[in-house]
Amino acid sequence: MKKFLRYLGLGLLSTFLTATPGLGAERISFFYPPFGEFSLSVDSLETFAKDGKIDQDFSFYASRATPEQLAQLRDLLQQRFNVTPTLLSQVTYSPIGEQMVQQLGKLLLTESRKNGFYAIRASLILAAADREGLTVVNLLRKFPSNTIRVNFTEGLRIVDDLSQLIKKKDEVFASLQKEAIAQAATSNIDFSQKPDLRSPGKFSWQKKTFDLNDISRSRRLPVDIYLPKADPQSTGELLSPPFPLIVISHGIASDRSTFVYLAEHLASYGFAVAVLEHPGSNAQRFQQYFAGLAAPPDAAEFINRPLDIKYLLDELQRLEKSDPTLQGKLNFQQVGAIGQSFGGYTVLTLAGAKINFEQLRQDCDPNNSSFNLSLFLQCQASELPPKDYELKDDRIKVIIAINPIDSSVLGQGGISQIKIPIMLVAGSQDIFAPPVFEQIRPFTWLSDSNKYLALIENATHFSAIAEPTPQNDVLPVPPALLGPDRAPVYSYLNALSVAFLETHLLNRPEYRSYLQPSYATFISKEPLNLSLLQSLSVAQFNQVWSGSTPQSSKPSNPQPIPTPR
Repeated sequence: MKKFLRYLGLGLLSTFLTATPGLGAERISFFYPPFGEFSLSVDSLETFAKDGKIDQDFSFYASRATPEQLAQLRDLLQQRFNVTPTLLSQVTYSPIGEQMVQQLGKLLLTESRKNGFYAIRASLILAAADREGLTVVNLLRKFPSNTIRVNFTEGLRIVDDLSQLIKKKDEVFASLQKEAIAQAATSNIDFSQKPDLRSPGKFSWQKKTFDLNDISRSRRLPVDIYLPKADPQSTGELLSPPFPLIVISHGIASDRSTFVYLAEHLASYGFAVAVLEHPGSNAQRFQQYFAGLAAPPDAAEFINRPLDIKYLLDELQRLEKSDPTLQGKLNFQQVGAIGQSFGGYTVLTLAGAKINFEQLRQDCDPNNSSFNLSLFLQCQASELPPKDYELKDDRIKVIIAINPIDSSVLGQGGISQIKIPIMLVAGSQDIFAPPVFEQIRPFTWLSDSNKYLALIENATHFSAIAEPTPQNDVLPVPPALLGPDRAPVYSYLNALSVAFLETHLLNRPEYRSYLQPSYATFISKEPLNLSLLQSLSVAQFNQVWSGSTPQSSKPSNPQPIPTPR
């Protein structure tokens, strides 16, 4: 595999780009010391992509790849990315998009060996506007330079570091899975004889929609409330209102439909669930942004999101006294919060984590390169006035953070301030919020003993969210990034959320057995194998991470894991 990565240092590192007759790139050139300069014509790549033929120019490189690797390369060259020129224009002219293209421009240079930033941005937009659409070859054809010069030495260094980081990530996951399996083997609980928390509970429920308006911040907040219906024939503490309240915060470019499956499941167990939309970063905002009708989300969203939850709770407390459908139905002494991705950050701040401006200053140097894509978003927070923002809400007693982003915007200094029960959920194939950086290492910073780390092998950043509807499908995601069928992940989150909330929000110890590694093993389903851990120290993590890790990638304590520079 490493040999193929080196081979593709020419092809795949320049794979993101394309062109137009007369103005487009004709050759891709790279210098590979000590062997000198090499080049490949774009015509050769196009012939290979369209006809599968390997001409003399391409044969030198093709001979160094396996048939499977060549087939993968051809598939990539043929793939058409369904994005509009307006979308690409909006993204690449945004602060985050410009940062990403600038980083890519360090590898893909113009003929005069300058950063390829402007050429890449222009070729992306032109290729998307062309009738053939955005493909790798068409991107090269639109590159406004006769030659694309690949910074091959830097590219190889990045490929080598990335391959080693991926290897170390897999080793960390495997080590933690092994530990969880060993712990599970000591359990003698027969979960087949216990209630199946993956199945719906006994409550029916109704949904009510509110349209809240925070005039002070000009924020309109649509909210769906899933309200259990009490059975008048039943008795018992938990079978009658007021019901414990759970708030769900969606990720970026999403909406309140994302976690309908989880809201309905929790409602069936007697939890009232409020699912809101964050207007500054929801699907509607991104639709407007991509259409050129709105500005991109800004740094203020790091403050507004937790304030949205605070306002929601304030309004529900007010409505609970006046609205007949809510009156006497909500228990504000038992409130929990669940969030995914940017929503994960949101609930972490509500639990007490504070924005870490010192960590942002260290990690967000524009001259640094990073394999942590979430930093492009996290570093936006550095634009905020550096002060102590009061985002914690003492009404929230427990949280679950799924694929959260936190390593720099909160850092160890922020995460360590959380003193309530918490569950972090990580997917091994999450490239947008990498699990080692964003969930596993931050888990070691938590000081509360009631903490849990759920690891889902082969899960991606999208595995926990519902299939998008036509209304909220605003970010085109290649199928390869979606991962395996999501149904098992939904069942894991349904079961673990019920167990966690019943145990730590409602203080029902009979559910604690479901929070053991043996239960995760019991419900685990390949290829999305589930593991659950309750403890991992900084020293244990560093021991797992150390070894053959490149010196530039080894973690330094207490700072977050440095990414290769």
